[in-house]
Amino acid sequence: MKSPKIMTPLVHSFVAHFGEMGSRWGINRTVGQIYALIFVSPKPLCADEIAETLSYSRSNVSMGLKELQSWRLVKLRHVAGDRREYFDAPSDAWEIFRTLAEERRRREMEPTLSMLRSALLETPSCDEDKVAQERMKGMHDLIELMSNWFDDVQRLDAQTLAKLMRMGARVQKLLELTGQLKSGSKE
Repeated sequence: MKSPKIMTPLVHSFVAHFGEMGSRWGINRTVGQIYALIFVSPKPLCADEIAETLSYSRSNVSMGLKELQSWRLVKLRHVAGDRREYFDAPSDAWEIFRTLAEERRRREMEPTLSMLRSALLETPSCDEDKVAQERMKGMHDLIELMSNWFDDVQRLDAQTLAKLMRMGARVQKLLELTGQLKSGSKE
């Protein structure tokens, strides 16, 4: 058996951290470490290289790669003259953020909106159902507002999005100012 490839201390630290954070983000440690290794690699990696470097079984790596592909976080690459499949990850942090946000929306927000829409179409059979529907309507409206906002944000280029994020609470002051200007122009 070959000895595992050695990671530099910097790469090892990053990979270990992503493994620990994975469980907090809803993925297992193995998948987090596989992703981190691919992300920092200067070249696409095949499953055998990943398994060897992380000392994981080939089947564990294959399952992790399938999960990462389903999240669109890694892409399959072919290398001329090599029958193995190689994987790489986008290096642009904004692209990764957009992909993760879109996948979370598709997996979490859209099914919830669909369920809420169905629940709101039903005729309440008692006062408890009326209260429940009122609360569901508030949740539906908020999630739909967030979803529409997300669509708008996804269309922004990375530089504009970064500027918007840097504005932080100053956006509120801008909105207050425009509100004052509008009310002042009506007088």
